[in-house]
Amino acid sequence: MGLKDHHRELVDRVDTNISMGTYYLRQVMDSLDNNPVVASAGYNAGPSRAARWRDVKPLEGSIYAETIPYPETRGYVKKVMSNTMYYARLFGSPSLSLRDRLGTVPARPVNTN
Repeated sequence: MGLKDHHRELVDRVDTNISMGTYYLRQVMDSLDNNPVVASAGYNAGPSRAARWRDVKPLEGSIYAETIPYPETRGYVKKVMSNTMYYARLFGSPSLSLRDRLGTVPARPVNTN
């Protein structure tokens, strides 16, 4: 991230916290095929867990969210994706149904090792 003179106390500053959070979210999104449902799970529970929870075949985002084994993460993903509806409306983004926003979660990559 390239922070200079970083100190633990800086995390409590709103601007630093937002910068670090968005930086980490971008890393998680990049590592999880830019899928917002899986990335939300990865942001909360860790990217490797979110990747493991993917199925061997593509899956509706709502099914992925409902089958997350950690109740806290399941609730987090549902709240994040639900809130995207409110923010989209607030900022005048094109109207999509929640189902369309959740989309399809791609299949878990086949392990080639």
